[in-house]
Amino acid sequence: MKKITELYRGKAKTVYTTENPDFLILEFRNDTSAFDGQRIEQFDRKGMINNKFNYFIMTQLAQAGIPTQVEKLVSDTEILVKKLTMIPVECVVRNRAAGSLVRRLGVKEGEILNPPTFELFLKNDALHDPMVNEYHCRAFGWATEQQLNRMKELSFKINTILTDLFAKSGLILVDYKLEFGLFNGEIVLGDEFSPDGCRLWENDTMKKMDKDRFRQGLGGVIEAYEEVAHRIGVPL
Repeated sequence: MKKITELYRGKAKTVYTTENPDFLILEFRNDTSAFDGQRIEQFDRKGMINNKFNYFIMTQLAQAGIPTQVEKLVSDTEILVKKLTMIPVECVVRNRAAGSLVRRLGVKEGEILNPPTFELFLKNDALHDPMVNEYHCRAFGWATEQQLNRMKELSFKINTILTDLFAKSGLILVDYKLEFGLFNGEIVLGDEFSPDGCRLWENDTMKKMDKDRFRQGLGGVIEAYEEVAHRIGVPL
């Protein structure tokens, strides 16, 4: 299946239509952004790494019974996916305190959250993706109660699967974001799962192995992404 026209260009991916209206092609670019796009850089191999990383993770989740939009790899930087009607909220699961949670609540970075927390954020760059709750989602028609319950259920199932996967490779899945959409009326996991959208720390050293290396100017961004990919068995 071939790309036809550009449908949407995000911070690090471009979405294209195909000859089949039910399917799209996602192209992962080398762009890396932070702070709502205020800082953007390009890193060689990043698009390839994130594309194959995402395909590997989505395949693992699908094999465990999670419905995903992924169909097949098209090239090193492209993937064929189902066209979803996206729900405009991000689901964030946190296993440890980091990032905005630390800033909001003044808790210690790395504190274990038991049980893990589940949060919702409106996808709106102009408003800096504000935190919302289930009542907002229902009141403004972003998602129904049934859809929200299913998204939460899948988010925690994914947490169980992926915390175990990363733990076996000596990594802590600190937190991550998920996006869902509808395909034939079913809630389906969309967008991507890569080090761009999660926090991963080495279990022994607490070394950051994700996009925080870019946000915090730590360097070695692509090296960290590649190491994580190799540890969990992503064929690059």
